[in-house]
Amino acid sequence: MQNPFETGHIKNYILLYASVVVIMVLFFIASTLFHDVEQIEKKKFDNNNTNFQKNYLKEVEDANNKHKFLLLDKNISLLNKNN
Repeated sequence: MQNPFETGHIKNYILLYASVVVIMVLFFIASTLFHDVEQIEKKKFDNNNTNFQKNYLKEVEDANNKHKFLLLDKNISLLNKNN
């Protein structure tokens, strides 16, 4: 294998590197020129949370009052007959 520094091929490598850098810069410039940024409206949220808090507290109370396991009516009647 030949040493590129001794044979004078180093100019070719530098030109290749420079051309790749120039192409990358051109693509970057083209992408920034043709990229249109749309103005996005700022969303405004309602600061009145009283309705949400009331509904949430009702849901929490309902969840606490429900039983974890529900029995069918058939099973309850069978349990009562056996006792």
